[in-house]
Amino acid sequence: MARHRPRRGSLAFSPRSRSVRALPRIRSWPDGPKQPSIEGFAGFKVGMTHAFIVDYRKRSTTAGQEVAIPVTVVEVPPLRIVGARLYQRHPYGLRPVGEVWASDLAQGLGRRIPRHGSSSPEKLAAFGRVAGDEVRLIAHTQPDLISGTGSKTPELFELRVSGEKFEERRAFALEKLGQEVPVDQLTKEGEFVDVVGVTKGFGFQGHIQRWGVKLQPRKNSKHRRMIGTLGPHNPSFVSYRIPQAGQQGYHRRTQFNMRVLKVVRDPRSDPITPLGGFLHYGEVRSACLLLHGSLPGPAKRLLRFRAPMRSRVASVEKVDLRYLSTRSKQGV
Repeated sequence: MARHRPRRGSLAFSPRSRSVRALPRIRSWPDGPKQPSIEGFAGFKVGMTHAFIVDYRKRSTTAGQEVAIPVTVVEVPPLRIVGARLYQRHPYGLRPVGEVWASDLAQGLGRRIPRHGSSSPEKLAAFGRVAGDEVRLIAHTQPDLISGTGSKTPELFELRVSGEKFEERRAFALEKLGQEVPVDQLTKEGEFVDVVGVTKGFGFQGHIQRWGVKLQPRKNSKHRRMIGTLGPHNPSFVSYRIPQAGQQGYHRRTQFNMRVLKVVRDPRSDPITPLGGFLHYGEVRSACLLLHGSLPGPAKRLLRFRAPMRSRVASVEKVDLRYLSTRSKQGV
């Protein structure tokens, strides 16, 4: 009987292709509540620390006990809504049928897109009569409110508006036009969010580093850091299951059901920044989220949040956070 071993590396994320841009695109949205609400948000990854909480997981062996957990800090300054867009379902996807823009656009937005004139009252009234299927808000970040990132150019993206009636969603979009939206409108303490981000990039890597296959024997006649075979003669092509060299990292990834442990609205009254600041980021000055576990990407990378699509566990009313570490992360 031949010996069997599991394959090296998971095919779950194949093809391991390089992301087109650092700002991830959300391709699907959940069916939200019946009342109009915003289903997405965005924030800048700050770094990680640790905390002590009372274990809220009922099936855990440490349920009800104080445990140490890893925590990721994400700075979430309010987003500014600068536009609204209506879509109609089509056999080939969504087709835009209406669009309006706010009157007061940010100065830095001109670096991202051409200048848009504010919509006239006649166009706003016409927008309120357009029929469609999907309502999206056009929002942008405000990097000038934080100090951790070097770029001051806003990132522009769409946020879906959930709701049962299309007329209510359309009126909700017009109401939010030109306003700032805090993270409280998406989530609160104890709830879940889905996080979409782009992982750290490591460039072009070989077979061993990328897939973790074993080195060839020392006396191999050709290469040690290479696979033994590309497959059989028939079929006469190389299968995608064969581990080969290529791009490692900088992949778009989605992490489902990340628990929000705490929403810090004012870091000055509720300190979050450790002594000496977070590595490669600095000081947290705006509102931030504390999430249980790790998130994709390095510090300063923009992460997008979405209402959970696969939530199977009930939310926790109150997370008993006993201690959050603010000790230096620089070994001082």
